Amino acid sequence: MGARRTFGREFKVEAVKLVVDRGVSIVQAARDLDIGESVLRRWVRELSADPQQAFPGQGVMKAEQAEIERLRREVAKLKMERDILKKGRGLLRQGVDVRFGFIAKHRGAWPVNLLCGALGVSRSGYYAWLSRPRSKRSLDDEIVGNLVRQSFIASDRTYGARRVWHDVLAEGLSCGLHRIERLMRQQALKARPRRRGLPKDRGERNGIAGNLLDRQFQAASPNQKWVADFTYIWTAEGWLYVAVVLDLFSRRAVGWSMQNSMTSQLVADALMMAVWRRGKPSSLLHHSDQGSQYTSEHFQGLLREQGITCSMSRAGEVWDNSAMESFFSSLKTERTARKVYRSRAEARSDVFDYIERFYNPTRRHSTLGYLSPIAFEAAIKA
Repeated sequence: MGARRTFGREFKVEAVKLVVDRGVSIVQAARDLDIGESVLRRWVRELSADPQQAFPGQGVMKAEQAEIERLRREVAKLKMERDILKKGRGLLRQGVDVRFGFIAKHRGAWPVNLLCGALGVSRSGYYAWLSRPRSKRSLDDEIVGNLVRQSFIASDRTYGARRVWHDVLAEGLSCGLHRIERLMRQQALKARPRRRGLPKDRGERNGIAGNLLDRQFQAASPNQKWVADFTYIWTAEGWLYVAVVLDLFSRRAVGWSMQNSMTSQLVADALMMAVWRRGKPSSLLHHSDQGSQYTSEHFQGLLREQGITCSMSRAGEVWDNSAMESFFSSLKTERTARKVYRSRAEARSDVFDYIERFYNPTRRHSTLGYLSPIAFEAAIKA
């Protein structure tokens, strides 16, 4: 196959004149000039449409075409810069090492000169950074950063900087809280915010016990003060009701029960699990709200049988049982609020996993010096 023929502007203009000015038919002119009829017809149309700018020459565009092409390139560049800044949101507030690291990671996706321009660094500085050996602090940040991410993921993405910091310290590495906060920001690791909504119930109830706890949420030893309450979790099958008993000494969930209905048996089962687990306690104070389940003869009779003293919050004063409110807030924020449960059984399994496999043995508690409830009890016994 022969090489493709090219024609200059002068040839094209003369060929068109042969048809337009001399009256030679396109078929005859094309045959005489040994070119295609369709090619000659196109030349005629182009010269008629724009006698001045037609046939600008090989590799040369018309002024309008050149402007369109320039705008197309500019739009493409702006789109890439937008995507770079979207991907590297917040990098402009970071040091040059962080920005150079971003460029090194994404230079396969965007041109280096475009990355450097969007992030406000020089190409020469970037290439000098590439050839420079990494600093000790940068290497240490990589090690600590990996531990930070491991801790955050192990907590089901619920830990903030302080709990992650204590996890890192437990691994034997020494670093400050601000360093953990910086490394979490760089990796976009952000704990879910706690839900702060509290009930506004100010209704009157017929209390059968006084507020003996009186918001004293500390205990000197296990099985002195238990607090109890229940909450509800929505599933596709309807509500699942979850009752829990906490020991204020270690904030450990010592008893729990989950049922489809909100009855006195729900809270009684949670109490009995706590009794079976901890042994029949003596001089124990049990605190709850004035819900009908806790004021029922069934539950009150159970307390008397076990020799447990009853304490109850004042009507509408949710802060009287704030330790329990805090537990349920953590449960929902860290686990159930972001889930859609197809069945009660699925929700029950997830709540069990949270209490027995995360909260009691692993979750660091700020009131316990960032130890888990089980670790705190073990440390006191040791």
